[in-house]
Amino acid sequence: MITFEEAQKVISESKFNISTEIVDIKDCLGRFLAEDIFSDINMPPFDKSAVDGFACRKSDISNNLEIIEIIQAGSVPVKIVGTNQCSQIMTGAPIPQGADTVIMVEDTLEIDNKFVRSKFDSVKQNICFLGEDIKENQLVLEKGISINPAHIAVMATVGYVNVKVAKKPKVSILSTGNEIIEPYLKPQKSQIRNSNSYQLIAQIKQSNAIPFYSGIVDDNEKSTYEAIKKAIEVSDIILITGGVSMGKFDFVPKILAEIGFDIKFHKISIQPGKPTLFAEYNGKFCFGLPGNPVSTFAIYELLVKPLIFKLQGSKLNNKNKRIKMQLGIDFNRKNDDRKSFLPVFINDKSEIIPVDYHGSAHINSLCLADGLAEIEIGIKFIHKGEFIDVRLF
Repeated sequence: MITFEEAQKVISESKFNISTEIVDIKDCLGRFLAEDIFSDINMPPFDKSAVDGFACRKSDISNNLEIIEIIQAGSVPVKIVGTNQCSQIMTGAPIPQGADTVIMVEDTLEIDNKFVRSKFDSVKQNICFLGEDIKENQLVLEKGISINPAHIAVMATVGYVNVKVAKKPKVSILSTGNEIIEPYLKPQKSQIRNSNSYQLIAQIKQSNAIPFYSGIVDDNEKSTYEAIKKAIEVSDIILITGGVSMGKFDFVPKILAEIGFDIKFHKISIQPGKPTLFAEYNGKFCFGLPGNPVSTFAIYELLVKPLIFKLQGSKLNNKNKRIKMQLGIDFNRKNDDRKSFLPVFINDKSEIIPVDYHGSAHINSLCLADGLAEIEIGIKFIHKGEFIDVRLF
């Protein structure tokens, strides 16, 4: 059995290749950028007005100003602004030669159809200058980011419309157990509905990966062997729920070894999720996940998701970063021999409170949770107000 930190290190040091593809800018949201992006222009590409107003010389602000031209956005000024002159200008239009200030329309008084005057002796410059936002050839976006709407706006600004992204990893899901049935069936005695697979499908989609549901596998070696072999052909990662513990019908570790997987670890000193397996085979990866749904959920968030992000070249490794939050109540746990990940919710004081949690089979407890609080080995009691690490969902 290894520690959680050792398990993280083993997974992070795994060898893999990042495959890429080109997608249209309209289709890149949520994907991981696979190359640096540089600007092909200065932005703004010219000195432009930040407001609707009158472009003039700062030294003439206190004087009556003759309107010599009207400059619309998208047009080019043709007249040079001289002493005691101005050009009426629209937001986004180029600043005419000779002007160094724009007086906002609402800060002017109209003298007649040809003259205006500033209401104030001092005004803001109201000019967006050439290249003040982005310089030509400037690095604007780094590879490895998860593309959001703001990134897409930058891409459009610099003309980057064919976006190089990492391919989405393909993740197969196998559920083992003769007691497991599909959700559309009514459980008989000794049967339970398959919640793990559908939970994992949703988590995989949230991780920008592609799920393949392989169905429920019977608890026998032949069926398990064939299901894993088939999954290897179509996926980068295989997730197997159940069948990895020490029971009579837990065939998964033996079968993985027969196929050629190198089993890196088989137990982790954490709660929930102790009977977790991780293995590698020719650039493919397999997680054997515990059968209880809270354990499955937690191990996915803590270990599987970071690997999925790494396969896409993510700079973040795991979006669910740890943050320090205050505990809202005194908390005492029964066992302190393993690191614990406890479902918690955030109250109206921005404190964390443990949810009513009966163990790793208590799946509906997660519906109330905002994250997992991380409690180290050897810590049994935590006082209200103490800060602890929390991984928000």
